[in-house]
Amino acid sequence: MAKEIERKFLVKNDSWRDEILRSVEMVQGYFDLAHPTVRVRINDADAWLTIKGKTEHISRSEHEYRIPKEDALEMLNVYCGARKVEKTRHIIERDGHVWEIDEFAGRHAGMIVAEIELTKESEVFTEPDWLGEEVSGQARYYNQVLAGQ
Repeated sequence: MAKEIERKFLVKNDSWRDEILRSVEMVQGYFDLAHPTVRVRINDADAWLTIKGKTEHISRSEHEYRIPKEDALEMLNVYCGARKVEKTRHIIERDGHVWEIDEFAGRHAGMIVAEIELTKESEVFTEPDWLGEEVSGQARYYNQVLAGQ
């Protein structure tokens, strides 16, 4: 089974912006379910349907499938309603790891969250100087929760 192992942090300053390799604007909507989490995401020319299981520590099952953009737009409108999150994702590579810095727009404008995906929960990584408080496991920072606020 596919598994996502991810740690999430707030950022404490803007120095990360000097390291951006690429950025992509995206909108993602959440189906009205508790578990599993079902999300449709559109970014640039791509669209994805993702199903995620319940988070245990910093890990959870994850299945992701590329879908036609037209289907994704319809799913956003038919199934997600106002349960959407808009953000720009900035990609940074540092010390062999990829950081995804999500800069939220819309009703969550001003929130910036850094995520790193790991291969195992105990994996060691270098913490950049722009990294702030760790918020892994804090539900209020889950995109699914933000989509409902």
